[in-house]
Amino acid sequence: MAENAVENLEEDNSVTMLDVLQEENQLEEDAYAVLGASDDKNCTFNKGYIRQALYACKTCCPQKTRAAVCLACSFHCHEGHELIELYTKRHFRCDCGNSKFGDKKCSLDPAKPAANDENKYNQNFDGVYCTCSRPYPDPEDVNNDEMLQCVLCEDWYHSKHLGCTEIPDSDSYGEVICAGCMKKHSFLWHYASKYSASKTTKNDSFESKEDKVEVVKLPEGCTMPQTNPPHSESGCFWTEGWRSSLCTCDKCKVMYKENELEFLLDPMDSVQAYEEAGKDNKRESQYERGMKALASLDHVQQLTAIEEYNNMKERLKQYLQKFAENKKVVREEDIKEFFSEMESKKRPKVVIPTFCR
Repeated sequence: MAENAVENLEEDNSVTMLDVLQEENQLEEDAYAVLGASDDKNCTFNKGYIRQALYACKTCCPQKTRAAVCLACSFHCHEGHELIELYTKRHFRCDCGNSKFGDKKCSLDPAKPAANDENKYNQNFDGVYCTCSRPYPDPEDVNNDEMLQCVLCEDWYHSKHLGCTEIPDSDSYGEVICAGCMKKHSFLWHYASKYSASKTTKNDSFESKEDKVEVVKLPEGCTMPQTNPPHSESGCFWTEGWRSSLCTCDKCKVMYKENELEFLLDPMDSVQAYEEAGKDNKRESQYERGMKALASLDHVQQLTAIEEYNNMKERLKQYLQKFAENKKVVREEDIKEFFSEMESKKRPKVVIPTFCR
């Protein structure tokens, strides 16, 4: 089989075509997860307040003016600007061209109001994250600690700054809530006693002995776990599907509204739901097309393809370096230009003898 043949093709400082296709597939999956539900040609302003991929433009909004633009505006209105990728934010309307941008109007939708009153901004829009308020990636962080997004405040936190004595395996939890939000919305600790992926916290642990569990008096019909939550100043890792356990009695609904947490009851609010919607928009992947093409090649053609790929990979790295240095967004046209130049400079095909003496 082509797959087995390719796996045996190993060279120093090189990769097999299967490695290439698998890496491409993972990158494509990640891109579709974040951008698949976004429109790269039309401003999202008319869609209202939605979860979407966002970018803060520090060229247009310097000096801590917090604003963000949609994917399409990042291409059509802010090309060549210093953009901060914000991943996704819930309930957000594109700011491009409003009063925060001075006299600069949105080229895709110039007739916008002065402000989006329901948008919420945090320090991420300034390019810093976590309780340490550092940029990411942090040039001074030699450990390159991973960052996790709190599902409530949507800030990003270094795992070491969540206040937990242990970080559970990534497969054992679905969402994270930071220490600040857990302290602000302390009722969540009642649910954490059952739905936390990590029972150990920095200052306390969940009581497991029956004689230490206290019954909390709750209104009739309320399904909030009736256990006394621990006193803790840590964040919390939540098991998959924990939101479905939240009580929906009238009193709890009022509490969610008062705490501006009504979105927790919306099954489409989660980042996971957003990512799945993005992946659903994906057609046949590059990986699938690549595997079909790979299966049609013989051993010699596979060797030639690997050699050409390694050559292309180095040239592409050099080509993209200028975009990184100038903080420019790479457009589809730029990639087409690169491959057009590659084609014109293509080396003569290397003929490998297929016989032995």
